[in-house]
Amino acid sequence: MLAPYDKEALRAQFRSAEPFPFVAIDDFLEPAFAKEVAASYPTFEVARGHGHEFRAVNEAFKVQVTDEKRFPEPVRRLSNLLSSDAFLSDLAYITGIPNLLWDRELVGGGMHLTGPRGRLDVHVDFNYVPERQLHRRLNILIYLNPRWEEAWGGAVELWNRDVTERVRAFKPQLNRCVIFETSEISFHGVEPVRCPPDVARMSFAAYYYTREAPAGWDGTQHTTIFRARPHEKVRRYVLMPLEQLQRSAVPQAKRVVKKLLGRK
Repeated sequence: MLAPYDKEALRAQFRSAEPFPFVAIDDFLEPAFAKEVAASYPTFEVARGHGHEFRAVNEAFKVQVTDEKRFPEPVRRLSNLLSSDAFLSDLAYITGIPNLLWDRELVGGGMHLTGPRGRLDVHVDFNYVPERQLHRRLNILIYLNPRWEEAWGGAVELWNRDVTERVRAFKPQLNRCVIFETSEISFHGVEPVRCPPDVARMSFAAYYYTREAPAGWDGTQHTTIFRARPHEKVRRYVLMPLEQLQRSAVPQAKRVVKKLLGRK
């Protein structure tokens, strides 16, 4: 199901990539299998009934399906392929990260469908899962759009550490794979999506972990950290702070209610 790839060439690309270690691989899957996976994806409206829909400032009009029981059979085969010992071994060689573990719970991963007006702001991902004592190390993104026009946006963007310059961007075309190291500087996002109403941006995402901490980790744990793009002044100074305030207010309100009810 995987197309042949040159591990040595990918290893060299990963190590020398800017703005952080990554590789982009076109024709990642065997063409027939890539088309089969893409054809098995539901419409955006159907996916809404199977997964979680994001409607936040930083991430909106995107549906995520993580329950493998709801995967179409070709998607289940893709998931099994990406979690196989053989592929994990190749990933470890290409990236130089040993002892990689697949996330069976697909937290944040799985089938992604983004509709018109969808967006995902620039961010670095959460770095640790305390319940399982796992360090997040790699992201893999496989794009499944048989037709995607430049005018529709939706490119995956790789930014410099200050989020002042978009260094690379890749159109989400069918059978393109992007793999990158998850770190404190791996700022990435998705261009606002401007596709027609009957189209959705489709991808499959998965994340790899290690039990060992990455070199230089200072013990700081964090959730996803969002940043506004340089031109997004209203988002930076108004929308993002308001959303952050709302998020922090909800747990605080719950604590107040529990206190008033005499609960701990």
